[in-house]
Amino acid sequence: MAALETPGTFDPWDPAFVADPYPAYAELRARGRVHYYEPTDQWLVPHHADVSALLRDRRLGRTYQHRFTHEDFGRTAPPPEHEPFHVLNDHGMLDLEPPDHTRIRRLVSKAFTPRTVERLGPYVRRLAAELVAGLVAAGGGDLLTDVAEPLPVAVIAEMLGIPESDRAPLRPWSADICGMYELNPSRETAARAVRASVEFTEYLRELIEARRKEPGDDLISGLIAAHDEGDRLTEQEMISTCVLLLNAGHEATVNATVNGWWTLFRHPGRLAELRADRSLVPTAVEELMRYDTPLQMFERWVLDDIEIDGTTIPRGAEIALLFGSANHDPAVFTRPGELDLSRTDNPHISFSAGIHYCIGAPLARIELAASLGALLEQAPTLRLAEEPERKPNFVIRGLEGLSVAL
Repeated sequence: MAALETPGTFDPWDPAFVADPYPAYAELRARGRVHYYEPTDQWLVPHHADVSALLRDRRLGRTYQHRFTHEDFGRTAPPPEHEPFHVLNDHGMLDLEPPDHTRIRRLVSKAFTPRTVERLGPYVRRLAAELVAGLVAAGGGDLLTDVAEPLPVAVIAEMLGIPESDRAPLRPWSADICGMYELNPSRETAARAVRASVEFTEYLRELIEARRKEPGDDLISGLIAAHDEGDRLTEQEMISTCVLLLNAGHEATVNATVNGWWTLFRHPGRLAELRADRSLVPTAVEELMRYDTPLQMFERWVLDDIEIDGTTIPRGAEIALLFGSANHDPAVFTRPGELDLSRTDNPHISFSAGIHYCIGAPLARIELAASLGALLEQAPTLRLAEEPERKPNFVIRGLEGLSVAL
């Protein structure tokens, strides 16, 4: 099938689309397996089978600079004023390819072994219970700022060894940096991302220096020790890895929490089922991440020509893998538009796949289950206080807040 120049109602800057992109995804899937989208110069891939396969296809990459210059690849280098953001972003393992990706992931994965993550379980559940208790004592509040944000931020900051007194700027820095992952970010968005990149880098440089002098039982100290023992990690790679772990370690979890509760409030029958049977929490966590996917799209560069359904996608092109669409593909999910908290056959790709599969997925699941369980237990009458406002972003899907009452 030839590529379609106009993919129907897909419009990432339309508030109506951002509010509910899933009907447009259904239209994309019905119209073919790949569509060229001129406003972003990308090829949209909406089907689960294709998205899943391409996440594992080594002819695609998160970067091309390990093989090509910008000129060789037919791309324009980023403007010089964006350099602090790109230096920070491009040295994190999410935007690296082997062998650098393999080397860094091997070091970081030691902090995310199943045994290590499981040891964090009691701390996560205790913290979730304390945060929910505060919400209950106040008679309600903003679920986003009172529970969804502080839980994963505290957990990843604890793992990294960031002192509690230094944690206030972490979420704003992260939000500003992640603004650059949206489609065609504005000049103001880029300026905020650059400023946050500079400030976060300076802070981590000082913290790394302090940990060199006085190591602790934390991930930064562990990375320093590994470097000293011969597993080479440059200081920039260390800084970029810490920023990536913070951003990835809480952004999706925060949005999955508030998106999930907003979904439950709109499905009172399903919420009643969950309150009556808390053994559904593990499958509910997976289903809520599938039903309203916190990361709607992930991008890849085409390093060598590929073909999708008779259409050749040339080297130098960019592919947009539509996670939100893949998670609603009826070829994979029975009645995908229906919220089924007991769904067991649920191969959603909210955590990506292949070598860039989310290293923190086991920890995210523990955090989501902990906050969901604590709210079900301590706030059985939790209700929506006012209609939430959705963030205007398409790629990272979330709410401005979620006001709740008891």
